[in-house]
Amino acid sequence: MDYSQMGLFIGIALTVGAVVLHFTRGTPWRASEDISKEVLEHRAKSVPETDFPEPMNRSIGGGGAVAAVGGAEGGAELEGGEAAEAEPGPGDIPEDEIEYYEVEFVKEGETIEVANNKPLLDQGEDQGWDLPYACREGSCVSCAGKVSGDANELVEHDNQQMLDENEMSDGYVLTCVAYPRGEFSIETNEAP
Repeated sequence: MDYSQMGLFIGIALTVGAVVLHFTRGTPWRASEDISKEVLEHRAKSVPETDFPEPMNRSIGGGGAVAAVGGAEGGAELEGGEAAEAEPGPGDIPEDEIEYYEVEFVKEGETIEVANNKPLLDQGEDQGWDLPYACREGSCVSCAGKVSGDANELVEHDNQQMLDENEMSDGYVLTCVAYPRGEFSIETNEAP
């Protein structure tokens, strides 16, 4: 047998082998089982539940810190074991002394009756309005609004830390800590 016959024989053998391998059926490819649900369930069991301060909080980085409450009934406990009386805030009005005022929310296009023992932000949210806020503690201006008149006369702020007297005289309020004390109109999402 010379080299040309041997090359022909090897060529035919390789061709036949390739054809046979091509037409033989091996194990078909199957997609792997979807385990995403099991992974999520396992992660839910192993990661502790996070207590977010507020639903629908749109601020970057989450909401403000929740104040720790503790101690004796009616206030925090002092060193000597005595209970300190908490100072009443504008929301601590007795039920029989609550007054109601007509307040026009200009951008929302409605006038509603608001109580003087609840912040404007909460009462607007009770109406289903998506009003802006972040800290809910009077420490930022995300919830700021502008009332028609002097805010010093029309609302009482509970521990606001951002507005100065001139800004409040110009009508600016922080709706998260602003309790109505008269009738007015307010434009929400207006900061000084």
